[in-house]
Amino acid sequence: MIRKFKGLLFLAILMVFAVVAAGCNNGASNSIDVGIVLPTKDEPRWVQDEQRFKDALADSDYSTEILFSQGSSAKEKENVEALLNKGIKVLIITPHDGAAAASAVEAAKKEGVTVIAYDRLITDTDAVDYYVTFDSLAVGAAQAQYLVDNAQGSDVPLYLYAGAASDNNAFLFFEGAWQVLQPKIADGTFKIVNSSEAETLKGSADLSRDQLGKIIGQITTNWDANEAKNKAQTHLTAASDDQKGDVAVLAPNDGTARSIADVFASDSAISNFFVTGQDAEKASIQYIIDEKQSMTVFKDVRTLVKDAMGMAVEILDGNTPETTGSYDNGSIEVKAKQTDVIVVDKDNVKAELIDSEYYEASEFTGIE
Repeated sequence: MIRKFKGLLFLAILMVFAVVAAGCNNGASNSIDVGIVLPTKDEPRWVQDEQRFKDALADSDYSTEILFSQGSSAKEKENVEALLNKGIKVLIITPHDGAAAASAVEAAKKEGVTVIAYDRLITDTDAVDYYVTFDSLAVGAAQAQYLVDNAQGSDVPLYLYAGAASDNNAFLFFEGAWQVLQPKIADGTFKIVNSSEAETLKGSADLSRDQLGKIIGQITTNWDANEAKNKAQTHLTAASDDQKGDVAVLAPNDGTARSIADVFASDSAISNFFVTGQDAEKASIQYIIDEKQSMTVFKDVRTLVKDAMGMAVEILDGNTPETTGSYDNGSIEVKAKQTDVIVVDKDNVKAELIDSEYYEASEFTGIE
């Protein structure tokens, strides 16, 4: 009887071990390798990125989960914590607010997670390992150069707009633009219409972070099309006749560019305007074809996604990712992988966006 009892006890112990092992295996199968946090589903760019990230890991043994923060730093932190609970090893994050995201990524670093800032830099923390980005200074410089190249004569009214003051990229875009525009403001090619802060600083080629912040504080759109529209209407209402006619407009991205362009097009005192953009959104490509928007800076997100996921895989494989530069985030120099940008206007829209299969010709009307 004792021998039989021992046999049953041994069998019971084996069964317990089997259940525990199964539980462990299930836990492993439910863990996530790469956690991705994107800022919002309300902009086409980030929804497209969601699918591109999924496609990028489709043929890999590594798993990923993508969460959206919907413009909330609090939600962003919740998303990071949720992914940490799933055992991620790499975090790819586009912060809603570069400074506010610091606490979220610091929590990730404490768990031994490698942090990759994607497209927007996370500032004022040493908890960022890598930054995958387009050359943001080059974006602003390309926008400004387009305005310079199309300026006729002197005293061309110049309307300045910027992204959100909470986004480090907005500072970089404007800094890049200012470095190109400032000499042409100083020599009288352009005259600033809508920013007293920019007018005060027009003699300075290099601006401090604080000086940039003062200008951006006056001309921010917060990346919001309605805010851009309202601001443009206010500026044109206040503008005198000599501040209209043929004008140049620095708009920070495509969403704001379309809103600003609609306002300027509706003012009969505006005879012609050149307006910049970035992101090559479908709606803006149609605007460019229809000559309602002048240009956009095309940032091939396919390349950026591949760079970010390639970096993540290198890390997971135990290798050191390749980088091409670095950015000062206010705390450390963050190693970065940079992707080139392309200026697109009506002359090359087909070659750059249709022939490259970024978009299909059938998605637009009037394309040649």
